Amino acid sequence: MSDVDLQPTLVGPHITLRPLREDDFEALYVAASDPAIWEQHPDNTRYQRDVFLTRFFRGAIASGGALAVIDNTTCGVIGSSRFYEWEPEDPSICIGYTFLVTEHWGGNTNSEMKALMLKHAFGFADTVWFHVGDTNTRSRKAVEKLGAVLSHSEDTEVEGKPFVKLYYRLSRDAYHG
Repeated sequence: MSDVDLQPTLVGPHITLRPLREDDFEALYVAASDPAIWEQHPDNTRYQRDVFLTRFFRGAIASGGALAVIDNTTCGVIGSSRFYEWEPEDPSICIGYTFLVTEHWGGNTNSEMKALMLKHAFGFADTVWFHVGDTNTRSRKAVEKLGAVLSHSEDTEVEGKPFVKLYYRLSRDAYHG
């Protein structure tokens, strides 16, 4: 399936996901500049401007699957997520590189975002994968809440710092969103 759209515009009641653009850098960096967002992440210095640019934003633009999260009330950028590692033979895809400003933690924003992305993904994929650092309890709880199941783990590193990457699997049949 070569016509899969990895950068759709997805509109929900409170947020809109749209393709991330080069000119989103400043607004997205402002959203990402709070150290609390990254404290449980293996790459926990992403709140620093140069680190965010080189280790997050450039990769997001190059991925062809990055989305900006827009608050429908304020029209402001409040975070990002992305589709990546589309495997048409499987068919499976990953959802990740997700962050939201802390003002949108604990409410419905993440679940609305994931529901929009999963509905889109399950239009062409049978399985969605989530990669989460083992110490990132917020993200682990969020993907488990969706019904994703821990499949396996891998010892890896980011910027020379070792961490354990957890692989969570969510099948179309197991998702009840």
